[in-house]
Parts: sequence; C-alpha cells; structure tokens
Amino acid sequence: MTTRPRRLAVLSVVVLVVLAGCAGMGGNDAAKDSANHDGGGSNGGDAGNARPNDGTAPQSALVVQQRALIRTGNVTLSVENFGNTSRSLTRAARERGGFVSDSSQRVHRDGNETWTSGSVVFRVPKENFSAFFERVKRAGEVAESSTGTEDVTDRLVDLNARLENLRSQRDKLRALYENASDTEAVLSVQKRLSDVQTDIERLEAKQQSLERRVAYSTVTVRMHEPQPTSDTKSPAEKSWYETGVVAAFLDSVDGAIVMLRAFVVGAAYLLPYLVVLGVPVGGAVLLLRRRSESETSAAPVTDEEE
Repeated sequence: MTTRPRRLAVLSVVVLVVLAGCAGMGGNDAAKDSANHDGGGSNGGDAGNARPNDGTAPQSALVVQQRALIRTGNVTLSVENFGNTSRSLTRAARERGGFVSDSSQRVHRDGNETWTSGSVVFRVPKENFSAFFERVKRAGEVAESSTGTEDVTDRLVDLNARLENLRSQRDKLRALYENASDTEAVLSVQKRLSDVQTDIERLEAKQQSLERRVAYSTVTVRMHEPQPTSDTKSPAEKSWYETGVVAAFLDSVDGAIVMLRAFVVGAAYLLPYLVVLGVPVGGAVLLLRRRSESETSAAPVTDEEE
C-alpha cells in the first residue's frame, strides 16, 4: 500500500520540477520585458537615482560595456608570388596569436607559363584583428576589401540563462534519482534527467561556438598572381612579309606535305565508296552502251544511205 503513494509522490515531484523549470525560463523573459518597459519609461533623472535591486543591474551594465562582437574581414590581393605571400602572412598571424584555419590554391597553365591563385583563411585574436587586417592589405595590391561585425551579446545572454535553468533542473532531478526507490519512478526520473542533460550539452556547444567566433576574428585573403604575358609575337601574330625566306620555304614544304597527306587520307576514305558504288554504276553504264550499239546496228538502211 505504501509503494503506490510513494510512486505518485515521486512522479508529482518530477512534474513540479519540470513546471518550475518552464516557469523559470518564462520568468527570465518576463524580467527582460519588464526591464525593457522600465528602461523605456524612465527619463534621464530617474536613471541617476539609486534603486534597490537584486544584483542584476551591475551585471547588465557590464554586459553592455563588454559587447560580444564577431568580426570578419575579406581582402582580395594581386601578389607577385602566392607561396611567399602566404607564408609571410602566416608568420604575421602566428606572431599575433593566430593560425590558419583553411587554405586552397590552384595553378593555372597557358602553354609553358603558369600562375597561381587561391585563398587563405586566418583566425586571429579579436584584439589583433585591426592590426592584422592592415598587415594583410600591405602584402600586395588591394583589389577589394571589406569588414563586418555581428553582435551576439543577446544570444549569449539568452544561452547563459537557459543553461542556468537547465542545470538547476538537473541538480533537482539528480537528488530525486538518488532518493527514488520505486523502479517506475527511477526510470521516469532517469529519462527526464537524460533529456535535460542532452539539452544542456546542445546549448553548451552553441555557446562555445559563439565564444570561439567572438574570441578569434576571421580574415579571408584571396590572392592571385598576375597572368604572364609573352613579349615575343607568336607566328600567327606576325605579318607574312616579316617571315624569313628559309622559314617561308620550309612552311611551304610543310603545307605541301600536309596537302598531299590530306589527299591520300581523303582517297583512302573514298576508295571503299568507289568500289561499292562504282561496280553497279559501271555495269549499268556498260549495259546501256551495248544496248545502244545493238539498236544502231539493227536499224534498217534508208534510200539515202544506199
């Protein structure tokens, strides 16, 4: 008789913990809304009055002063040597506490000439972003450059509040799990505890990702070497009268050989068709010719011919 009431009591406590967590998350949103309304309705004189609070006002002021900003930069450069410039910028990034997160390059070919293009992605501490960005622009001829900033302070504050609430739920559920003696109650608490732990790990991963992006700014550098240009004219670009006598003779010989070769190849292609079509056509012509001759010999002789 005592097992059933104990089971109901444990399940009731689990439900209350879950409801308390939901109310806590809603309370955070309500507190934000209340703070927004209070801030919007106060004037400059009210802002200077000292009002009792629960310790959240200094923390909010600190958050406002230390905004969480994700900074990015993009630069397109024309460089003399892709490899040398890439190594130089890598050294500059490491000197500032940064590193290379990604890179790619492509070698272009035009005859015997080659040139390289590609991109390198650098991650540098946020306090060294501006200095490194200017260093990158001095590495070559700048074709294009841009910077961007994303404020993720509110997202981090929201993640922190949700994590605190979930961790509080986890602590209460752990206490219930240790004191539960009924199998069904243990399984119920264990399932809820697993769900809360999964939510915590997911939010922690998001938080860490945002914090890394804030701590290390991203600079993407696209580089390309100039395409080589030949100073000498190609044979196709030269006028015919600029060609030497010997070269003209050799070109003519080559042309005659090419023409003869084309004739032989063309004859080789046509020969099967001539054999296949020539025999019946020749036989038909020969037959018509003989018939014509026989008709001529069989014709009667007229008086004029006598």
